[in-house]
Amino acid sequence: MNEAHLHLLLNHVPILGSLAGFVILLVGVLRHNASVTKTGLIMLLVAAAFALPTQLTGEGAEELIEHRPTVSHAQIEAHEDAAELAFWMLELTAIPALVALMLWQHARARLLVLLTLGGAALSFALMAYAGWEGGKINHPELTEPQTAAEAPQPMP
Repeated sequence: MNEAHLHLLLNHVPILGSLAGFVILLVGVLRHNASVTKTGLIMLLVAAAFALPTQLTGEGAEELIEHRPTVSHAQIEAHEDAAELAFWMLELTAIPALVALMLWQHARARLLVLLTLGGAALSFALMAYAGWEGGKINHPELTEPQTAAEAPQPMP
């Protein structure tokens, strides 16, 4: 497994995690349910944690495919720019989420939760856009073996 495989495997967690975190957090806020609200905050923290290895494996994935004639360098750059913005938005959203959990009994926790909710909505939108841009990149590294040892073996 190379960095391109890892990147394609990991990138779904921040996208879907930010969506799930947003929806769960919204339900918790609307129902005034502390347990559901805390679950949404934790989900966003998990999504933010997975965003880091996703971001870090992006460069390695780029190096594996950028030289291929079927891959658009402009498309890679568009994805990279979108992913960078989405990454930082999700990381910034994680800050009030973490502080809200740590200061749950404090009067300002609700304000932090609402701030996190807005950040989560924007984070998901940016993550989804980055994923959409990434999906436009050709990924032959998943179908063309790098070496004979990586070639798929026939089924018995």
